[in-house]
Amino acid sequence: MLETIEHNGTRYAEIIWADTRVDVTTFFSPPESSFQFGLLAHKAGFVEPPHYHQPFTRQIDDLQQMFVVQRGVVAVDLFDDAGHKLREIVMRAGDAIVLIHGVHAIRVLEDMQCITVKQGPFLGAEKDKVFVEVER
Repeated sequence: MLETIEHNGTRYAEIIWADTRVDVTTFFSPPESSFQFGLLAHKAGFVEPPHYHQPFTRQIDDLQQMFVVQRGVVAVDLFDDAGHKLREIVMRAGDAIVLIHGVHAIRVLEDMQCITVKQGPFLGAEKDKVFVEVER
């Protein structure tokens, strides 16, 4: 169902594999997480009334990123804070990952397209990414 990748008590990523099925809406991230990751599921005929979400000021100190693979194959490498490789995750169409902590890199194994979502606002590439030397 959900695979959680942790190292020394820190959650680095959560993966929802394409074949995961739930009967009811299920969020996998802890409620206190600044990025909520889950699956929406309802039976035919369900209607959610029109609504919006209450605005309130949130302070986000951790930038998380999510990928949903639409086509192709991509490898996501996860590294700890010291640059040691923790894991390689090979993802295919329908697989989704949220990157929570640590350093990550991607390698495209087959031409791919992913939906990606992360918190904004976007401040430009020069302020957004910090490149890190890692073990391979």
